Amino acid sequence: MPPRSLAQDPDPAVRSAVRTSVSVSVATGLYGVSFGALSVAAGLDVPQTMALSLLMFSGGSQFAAVGVVGAGGAVGAVVATAGLLGARNGLYGVQVAPLLGASGWRRLLAAHLTIDESTAVATAQPTPAATRAGFWWTGAGVFVLWNAFSLLGALLGDALGDPRRYGLDAAAGAAFLALLWPRLSGDDRRVTRTVRVVAVAAAVLALALTPVAPAGVPVLAAAALAVVVGSLDGGEGGGAPGRRAGAGPAPVVTP
Repeated sequence: MPPRSLAQDPDPAVRSAVRTSVSVSVATGLYGVSFGALSVAAGLDVPQTMALSLLMFSGGSQFAAVGVVGAGGAVGAVVATAGLLGARNGLYGVQVAPLLGASGWRRLLAAHLTIDESTAVATAQPTPAATRAGFWWTGAGVFVLWNAFSLLGALLGDALGDPRRYGLDAAAGAAFLALLWPRLSGDDRRVTRTVRVVAVAAAVLALALTPVAPAGVPVLAAAALAVVVGSLDGGEGGGAPGRRAGAGPAPVVTP
């Protein structure tokens, strides 16, 4: 469906989905500046930064990868850390694929655009048409703006030097906090309480391992802890509830 007909669609749910997609894309794309600057500070050049951003296209994994590289971590730690954080996108695909009904090259494109934001916006919509509009507009919008701002950040970082001089070294931590915060303030008290306990336990474990473990390992250990607890909790029927008709929007997080 062409963008013009989406913008003029009489279905208010579709128009609302497009508006949400645009606002989410702009807000998320701005994080790309920090990624680009941090990437060149970690030792990657501009082409390497853009290849990582265009091909990986998963903000959490990208920040983790450059963080491990900057700390001197081995290639195995980089791959394992980024891969573990990016594995969630595969789970999103299982949820989103039936809603989109894409096939052929569109299915491949949808797989690449399946991120936190596109999934959150799509699954929050009340109608199939709004779901498809939310997914494609958010996925494409975030892809374009994230990579554009990543390039800007890489060029600025390359020209201005170490971004820590300007406080940009805190950007990765801020990005991960933005990723986590909606999960800590949900409406379901039981799920929110469990998430808070897991977050604290994972943070304590990562801090304890940081002085003694190789770079990247504390993140892997913390993520593994969260996966184990989530699996046990889900096995007892405590998994996060699925989207209900009329439910409010799913939490929007960074890619």
